[in-house]
Amino acid sequence: MAENVVRYAHLVNIFLIYQMNNNRSVSLKQRAYERIKQKIVSLELAPGSVIDETALQAELGLGRTPIREALQRLALEKLVMIVPRRGMFVADIGMMDLQRLFEVRVVLESMAARLAAQRGTQEHWQHMAAVLSSLPEPLEIIDNQALIAVDQACHEIIYEAVDNEFLKDTLITMYALSLRLWYFALAKIGDMRGAVLEHVAILEALQAGNADQAVCLLEQHIKHFQEEIQTAMLGVPLRPIS
Repeated sequence: MAENVVRYAHLVNIFLIYQMNNNRSVSLKQRAYERIKQKIVSLELAPGSVIDETALQAELGLGRTPIREALQRLALEKLVMIVPRRGMFVADIGMMDLQRLFEVRVVLESMAARLAAQRGTQEHWQHMAAVLSSLPEPLEIIDNQALIAVDQACHEIIYEAVDNEFLKDTLITMYALSLRLWYFALAKIGDMRGAVLEHVAILEALQAGNADQAVCLLEQHIKHFQEEIQTAMLGVPLRPIS
C-alpha cells in the first residue's frame, strides 16, 4: 500500500510540474476559481447547497472581489446558480442533462483527438506516457480517486496538444461537468482501471499521428464512460450516443 501511495504521489507531481511549465502565473481570481471549482466538482460543496461567500473568503484567505468573480465565472460554466434576491447555489445534478452533456463532449473530444494527433509534440506524449507508466500493476490495488487523477491528467495533456485556446477552455469546462458526475456516482462504480487504461491505446495513436484511430478510440472511451456513469446513477444505461 505504501508503495502505491508513493507511486501515485509521483504521478501527481509529474502532472503538476507539466502544468507549472505551461501555465502563466496564477492571479487571485484564478486561484479562487480553481479552489472553488474543485470543491464543487468533488462534491465538497454539495449540489443544491447555498454558497456562503463569507465562509469561502475566510477559508481560502481571499477577498470578496476574487471570490465573487470566480463564482460568476462558475455560473457561466453551469456549476453555480445565481438566483436574484436569494443568493448563489451550487448547481444541482440533473439526470436529464446527462445525455446532452455527453452528446456535446463526444463531438468536442473527437475534434481534440484529431487536432492533437496533427499538432501534438513528443513532449506532450512523453508527459502522458509518464502519467500512464505510474499506474500500478494489474493485481495491485488503486482506488477510483487515483484513477480520476490519471484520466484528468491524460485529457488535459491532450487539450494542451490541441493548441487552440477556445477549444481547450470549452473542453475543460465539459470535463469538469463530467467529473462531477463521476464523483456523484463513485460509490456505485466498480474498478475503473480498464476505462482509464484505454488511454494507452489512445496515446499510441497520437504518437503515431494516426488521427482517425485516435478519434475512434477517444470516442469509444467517452461512450464507455457515459455508460458506466448512467448505469450507476440510473440503474440502466440510456440510449447510447450514435
